[in-house]
Amino acid sequence: MTPTPNETRQPNTWLTIVRVLIITALLFVACNVIFALLNPLEALGRVSLYNVILPGRERLPYGEDSAKSYNLSTTNIPAMFASHIVSRPKAPDEFRVIVIGDSGTWGWLLDNKDTLAGQINAQHLKTADGKRVVAYNLGYPVMALTKDVLILEEALKLQPDLIVWPVTLESFPRAKQMFPSIVQNNAARTRALIDRFQLRLDPNDPRFVDPDFLGKTIVGQRRNLADWLRLQALGFSWAATRIDQAMPDQIKLRQSDFEQDVSWQDFKEPTTLTENDLAFDVLGAGLKLTGDTPMLIINEPMFISSGQNSDLRYNSFYPRWAYDQFHELLNGQATANHWHYLDLWDSIAPAEFTDTPVHLTPQGMMQFAQAVGEEILRLENN
Repeated sequence: MTPTPNETRQPNTWLTIVRVLIITALLFVACNVIFALLNPLEALGRVSLYNVILPGRERLPYGEDSAKSYNLSTTNIPAMFASHIVSRPKAPDEFRVIVIGDSGTWGWLLDNKDTLAGQINAQHLKTADGKRVVAYNLGYPVMALTKDVLILEEALKLQPDLIVWPVTLESFPRAKQMFPSIVQNNAARTRALIDRFQLRLDPNDPRFVDPDFLGKTIVGQRRNLADWLRLQALGFSWAATRIDQAMPDQIKLRQSDFEQDVSWQDFKEPTTLTENDLAFDVLGAGLKLTGDTPMLIINEPMFISSGQNSDLRYNSFYPRWAYDQFHELLNGQATANHWHYLDLWDSIAPAEFTDTPVHLTPQGMMQFAQAVGEEILRLENN
């Protein structure tokens, strides 16, 4: 019996489908293998809609509620920078100031215009040779010096004329240096810094994220790829609203009254702090990294309580014994090493702090920025 046309075509159709599926699977495997071998995430991070068809962000992307803030946290350092206005070409008349640091620098609970960089720019400062002082906010809301140095290393590629680095004791505990996700997920960059500057940090710390071959594939990196795509997509909503952090309706103010507690970090009682406890070597690495680019180190302002047991604690972060030792060590290092240094720890009235001992109100930040602006001009003009 002669087969009908449908009976003749059916085996061929199934054979074609099987061939397509096999070829698709092979291509998928090949793409994943090539992706793992090339490891192109950092190169991909430099590809951005920001500063091209979208305006650049005024602070590094950080946030956990993208529905309210049109922002997100990513550990892809090139992608963070590519989204920021600092990646624009430097103007001929620009004196470029890079400001790094913690959440106080980033501007927690502050609009962009009220951050340290924003308030410096609002002063319309000019150097002796007529250049405009333009400050860029490269703070990031985690307290650890290692994270600051990672960001500084990338920032130095962008022709800064001055680095401003506000620091406080909470960024110095050695145990905290490997804590930030941005450090853990940039193992190669961090290990290179450890090796280059002989930092007293463990290059084999188990918290480093070292993906295996499968983890380097498209499948293994799907979260990081999705974050890169989301960062681009959120740029449209951010450009329309300029909302990059979710502001609470009410701010719960920093603690003013304390228990009879003198503990700090893992120390239950006062002790003598040493370099085993405080990462001054990481601060030193940042200073060495800048080379001929001057750096201004600032002991940043903090809330000083006058409430219950304030004779034991300055604030919820620091018992007096710990901060006083840090303050003396920092001042001593600044003097011995001839740093450009500004000690502003007690320069802002307690009423100008918001939810933590290092987060300032717009008025408090304006006072801080005025002192920093004066020092910037003094350093440049002298």
